Parts: sequence; structure tokens; C-alpha cells
Amino acid sequence: MIQPHSSSTLRGLYIDDADARAALQEEAKKLPTLLLNSAAAANAVMLGGGYFNPLSGFMDKADALSVAQDLHTRSGLFWPIPILNLTSAEERVQPGTRVALCDPNVEGMPVLAIQDVESVELLTDDEIERVLVDVYRTTDAQHPGVATFTMLGRQVVAGPVQVLNFSYFETDFPTTFRTAGQIRNQIRSHGWETVVAFQTRNPMHRAHEELCKIARDAVAADGILIHMLLGKLKPGDIPADVRDSAIRKMVDVYFPQNSVVTAGYGFDMLYAGPREAVLHAIFRQNAGCTHLIVGRDHAGVGAYYGPFDAQAIFDEEVPQSALAIQIFRADHTAYSKKLQRVVMMRDALDHGRDDFVLLSGTRVREMLAAGETLPAEFARPEVARILMDYYREQKPFS
Repeated sequence: MIQPHSSSTLRGLYIDDADARAALQEEAKKLPTLLLNSAAAANAVMLGGGYFNPLSGFMDKADALSVAQDLHTRSGLFWPIPILNLTSAEERVQPGTRVALCDPNVEGMPVLAIQDVESVELLTDDEIERVLVDVYRTTDAQHPGVATFTMLGRQVVAGPVQVLNFSYFETDFPTTFRTAGQIRNQIRSHGWETVVAFQTRNPMHRAHEELCKIARDAVAADGILIHMLLGKLKPGDIPADVRDSAIRKMVDVYFPQNSVVTAGYGFDMLYAGPREAVLHAIFRQNAGCTHLIVGRDHAGVGAYYGPFDAQAIFDEEVPQSALAIQIFRADHTAYSKKLQRVVMMRDALDHGRDDFVLLSGTRVREMLAAGETLPAEFARPEVARILMDYYREQKPFS
């Protein structure tokens, strides 16, 4: 199999041994506590699941600023986005101590992990602005990733962690949430060598379905990983349980049996465009995939990024030897009325815009909220039905 990022073996920070985990849970009762924000909790889950291999915990300020500016830690590890435990300065955490990190997303705020605190530092206003400009390419407070980051606090609590559970993801999505190691085991059990990954935070329509098949055929893949984000999104996005149901129905009906691994990961969406696309590549490599589909406006939002900036970053900023995973560069994909099938629009040189079935996200939501049937060329009827049922239960579209 493809090796994990910058290591020969995958290192997840979840404590697998039940006795060791129970001992840590007992220890946590006597430790000072720190209530995480959702972003830091998601980082802990990803560290525990091996997706952020080979990191050993939360970065300190110097590494965070180095990663933001140069895509490398001070030790030279290639990494695209700071992985931080940011808190407000009112939280009193002392270097040289062990603290129990409490989960804000689970009732009762149970202990999620234990951290050895190596340093506690403050980000200045200028440093926060530098991170925003380097990572998000904007300081606009209307950008959902910028808005979240600026609300997390400015105190950087750095140090290694031992993860005791996977927050709500394991219990709420027992058939979907998988660690990077578990996905590697699934790939190994299938005997697959070449695996193409598809990242999604949305339900999959016919264009997405066909894009997976186009990429599979183009790279001669043995199988596909459809990997859905299960964490927090911006307001208006479709909840994870609805997306999960819709994607599973599509896979069951429209893909050959045993050709797809359907899984999810416990992370909050950053909407960081190109930088987040590189992070997506790293944790798909850690999960055992050889290729990642990077399409139009991958991990983007609004008009903050160019349509293919997330592809360009792999050519312009990612060193050639930094990643083992390869990128499948995809164009906008849509149903061709002329050809009566889904194609990548760059391959249909004799087509005009009216030759495709194109619906904006806003128009799709309006149709679903009004109980209108989505065109069969746009969405599989089984998928459309799940989405229509969800929208009927919501407030009228506005």
C-alpha cells in the first residue's frame, strides 16, 4: 500500500489498549480541565484517527506560523494548515502540566483527550492576520472559515495528546465514521492497490457520481473511497445524517457491488480552498488512497478562490516530493443534452452552456423546498427523494 504521509507506518493518537485507556480516564479525573472549542475537538479526533499522521499533537506558535507561511514546520515536515488548540486567554493553562481536554460537542462535556502542555503562547493581532491571509487568502469576516478562526481565541496551547474517544462521531455515525487505519484495513481486505478518493461535504448528484467513475477509469483504480465530512458546516448546508443516507443510497443502486468504500471523518469544514485541498490529500494518503479527485472550487466558498486554485496549488506551492498521493484534476461535470450522459465540460468543446443541465445550489434548494422534482439528468430519483423529504420538514426556503 501507499505509505502514510512522511512515515513508514500510520500513527494514530487514539489509545487502543482498553486497560491503558481506562487508566488514563481515571487519571483525567484528577487533572485540571480545559474545555475545547469545536475546531480543537475536531483536530483531536483527526489526530486520534491517524488522519493527521505524523503529528504528535497540537502545534506551537512558531510551527503554526511557519506552516501558514511556508507549508512546513520548523523541522521540515510538509504541512498546509496549522493544527492548533486555540483558547481564550481567560483559560489558565500552565506549561509543564497535563490537562484533560473536554468535549464541547457531547452532553456533559466528557474528557476527549489528555494533553501534555509544552507551551502556552499568545497570537498577536498581526500574527492572526498573517495566518488568515496565508491560509484563507482573506481577512473578510464574511468568510465562514475566517469568522470561525477569529472567534477561537488567541492562546496557543501546544503539546502531544492521547485521545480517549472519537467524540460524537462514533456513536452518531457508527456505520460511517472510520479512522484512517480502519479505511486502510478495508482497502487491504479488498485487495485494492490503486484507490481514488472523492471528498464531499454535500449530497452527491449525478455529476459527482459520474466524476468518481470517470476518475476511476482514468487512473485504472481498483476501487473508490467516497469520504464524507461529518463535522460542522456553515448555516444552510445539509446535515451529515441526510447526506449520509443520500450517498449510501446512490452507492447501493448505481455502483457495482464492492467497488466503493463509503466512510466519513470527524472534522469541521474550514472552507480554506487550496490549502484545505492539500490537507485533504494528506489525510487521504494516510487512509491508503493513491489518488484524490480535486475538482472545481474544491473546499471553496463564495467567490474567495478561483475555480481551479485548488488544483494550481499542487503545481505552484507543493514540492514535487512532498506527497505520495496523486491528484486527479477534474473540470466542472454536468449532463450533456447532446450526448445524453454526464461529461466533464472541458471535454465537450462543441457544447454551449445551454447544451448542459446546470442548476445552481440556490436553485436546487428552492426546488427541494417547494417539493419540486429535480431533473433526472441532475439527480438520481432515489437521492432526490431523500433530499425532498428533508426539505419538506424544514422552514420555507428564504
